[in-house]
Amino acid sequence: MPTIRRHPAWSALLACALGLALPLAASDRPAQAFPGAQGWAADTPGGRGGRLLRVTTLAADGPGSLRAAVEAEGPRIVVFEVGGVIDLDVQTLRITEPFLTIAGQTAPAPGITLIRGGVDIATHDVIVRHLRVRPGDAGKARRSGVDFDAISTVRAENVIVDHCSLTWGTDEGLSASGTRFIEGGTTLEDFRKGTSRRITFSNNLIAEGLAYASHGKGEHSKGTLVHDHVQDILITGNLYAHNYERNPLFKGGVSGQLLNNLIYNPGARAAHYNLIAEEWLGHEYATGTMVLRGNVLRAGHDTQRLALFMLGGSGDVDLYLDDNIAVDVIGEATIPEIGRYTTAPARVNRLRSAPGLPPRATLLPAAQVQDAVIANAGATPWNRDPIDRRIVADVIEGRGETIDSQDEVGGYPDHAPTRRPFVEADWNLDTMEPHAGYARGEPLR
Repeated sequence: MPTIRRHPAWSALLACALGLALPLAASDRPAQAFPGAQGWAADTPGGRGGRLLRVTTLAADGPGSLRAAVEAEGPRIVVFEVGGVIDLDVQTLRITEPFLTIAGQTAPAPGITLIRGGVDIATHDVIVRHLRVRPGDAGKARRSGVDFDAISTVRAENVIVDHCSLTWGTDEGLSASGTRFIEGGTTLEDFRKGTSRRITFSNNLIAEGLAYASHGKGEHSKGTLVHDHVQDILITGNLYAHNYERNPLFKGGVSGQLLNNLIYNPGARAAHYNLIAEEWLGHEYATGTMVLRGNVLRAGHDTQRLALFMLGGSGDVDLYLDDNIAVDVIGEATIPEIGRYTTAPARVNRLRSAPGLPPRATLLPAAQVQDAVIANAGATPWNRDPIDRRIVADVIEGRGETIDSQDEVGGYPDHAPTRRPFVEADWNLDTMEPHAGYARGEPLR
C-alpha cells in the first residue's frame, strides 16, 4: 500500500485510515464525497481543494490528455472540455498518485469513452465518475493473453467508482484486488493491508464480459472479482448483465455487502464465494462475510441452473440474506437462495441478525430495485450512449446474450469529438455536481 499523504483539512480521515479511534463531533465529520456517496469510502475527499486539470484532447497521452492529468502529482480534479473516444492503444491507464477526482460528468455529450485498454487504481482517495470503459478484444487472437479489466483497484484504499459503464472486459468489468499474501506478512491484518480496502462500487453498468476472446485461460466473461482479503467493500445499485460468472465473486476472507443490485442473464453463477485451497497453501483459511440485501436476480437465455448465492472452494463464509428476489425467465420464483459447487467441507454460516449498513448507505425494498437501477445505472444516465441504451433496453425486454467480441454488437464506438469550455461557476467544486439550471453535457455547437 502506498504511503498515505495528508490532504489539507483531512486529518480525521487519515486517522480513520490508520485505525485511530478519535471521537468526532458532527461538525468535525468529513464531508461526503458527493451527494449520494455511500460506503466506507463515502467521505473520501478525492481531489477536493486541488488543482483543476482540464482534458482538452482525445489523444491517449501528451499535453492536455487524461493520462497526463492522472499522472500529475498532488490533489487534483480532472474535468473535460472534450467529448468522444480515447483509444488507449492496448495499454492500461494506471493511477498511482492519490487525491484524485475524475469528473466524467463534466464532458460534453456524448461523454468520455475509453477503448482498447483499462484503468487500474493503485493508490488511495480516488473518485471516478461517469466514464465509459470498453476494452474489447482489441483485435487480438483468442487466448493470446492480452486482457484487461475495465476498471480495477490494486492495493487501493478509499476509492469510489460511481456511475461508470464498463463493458467488453476481457478479464473482469470491475474488480478490487491486490496481493494475496504480502511478503513478510504473518497476520491476517498484514495480508489485508496488502490488498484493497474501503471500496465503493455504486450505480455502475457492468455488462457483456467477453467470453471466448483474448484471455489466456479461455472463457472469461466475468463481472466483478473481489480478491482475497479485501475488506469493507460496498457494491450497490449496479446493473450486471450478460456476464457468465462473478456477479460478483468474493474470494477467500473478503468482507463486504451487496445492496440493491440488479443481476440479469448470468450464466453459471450470480453472487458467489470461493476460497481456492491451492492458493492458500501454508496459510490458515479466513472466513469471509457476505451480506446480500434487496438484490434482484433475473434469469435470461444464457442462465443455467444456479442459486442467488453459491458457495465454491474450501473456505467458510458468514452469510446474511434478506429481501432478495430471484426469478427464472418467466418470472417464477424458482431460483433457490443458496447453492454450492463444491464437495469440500466448506460451510455457509447463516447470520441471524442483520449486520449494520455501511456508512451513509441506503437500502431500497427489492421490489423497487429493478426500476431504480434501470433509471440510474451507468455513465450519464440522463443521456446514455447507444451501447448503454441497447443493454438497458435488452434488460427491460428480457433479451440479449453473452458475447465473444464487441463486433457482435456493433463494434467500438466512433463518436465525432465535441467541445465545450469548462466554466467553474457552473459547478460545485467540492462535490463536482452542477448548479441548478446547468444544461449538463450539451456540447458547444
